[in-house]
Amino acid sequence: MASHPLLDVREVPVVESYLRTVGEVFRDFREQDSGCVAYGVLLPEGERWFVKEAMTERAQRSLERAWAFHRAVRHPVIVPQLHRFAVRGSGRTATVMPWCGGEPLYGATARSRFRALPVPRVLRALDRVLDAHLAVEAAGYVAVDLYDGAFLFDFDADDLRLIDLDEYRPGPFVLTEARLPGSRRFMAPEEWQRGSVIDNRTTVHVLARTVRLLLDTGDDERAWRGTAAQLAVVERGTRADPGERFAGVRELAAAWRAATSTG
Repeated sequence: MASHPLLDVREVPVVESYLRTVGEVFRDFREQDSGCVAYGVLLPEGERWFVKEAMTERAQRSLERAWAFHRAVRHPVIVPQLHRFAVRGSGRTATVMPWCGGEPLYGATARSRFRALPVPRVLRALDRVLDAHLAVEAAGYVAVDLYDGAFLFDFDADDLRLIDLDEYRPGPFVLTEARLPGSRRFMAPEEWQRGSVIDNRTTVHVLARTVRLLLDTGDDERAWRGTAAQLAVVERGTRADPGERFAGVRELAAAWRAATSTG
């Protein structure tokens, strides 16, 4: 059987040049805060793949963290890292993932379009996010740097996938930095406090913020589209004191689903 040009390769001298020899680079993502460069690659057989290359030492550490995460957590909603290969002489790697159609909800247009969907469609997407994080919690990981750029939504297929979960870490852990990476709109207070404990209650906060921000008509959070019972779940999940939140994702998901079925 012939080897696969992306799933069997072990080392290349230059990533982009190699990709152009084995297929068509139909998209590139160069201006990334992560320090990575990524490519959409179309192989002659019609397969589409996503390849992400670390360009800095910090980006390489993030890819190493992501590789460990994807070995520990598998879920249909989470786009997996299937393979990685070395970049010769650099000490860095590139990872290979399936290409998934859709639009990241970080963009204002995509986010507005998502928020305008019928509420049942939004609720289905949010339930997929919660379900994926049940697997994250079961594997002993906590969410770090989850924000709307990680939500890839295919409007035609009505399908939400999670991407770029590179900062997810085994937990609980004590924050030794001044802050964790992430979007202020989603982050819990303890993610800004050196010495604080980051655990499942931190994941609860970011998930509750996800629900609050996506089940609304705008970023000002003045037009909640859910029920009062659902909002009560969100408000408990985002309390400043971690001890007053749900104990973990399983408890949050159960409360949310109970409120949703009642509504």
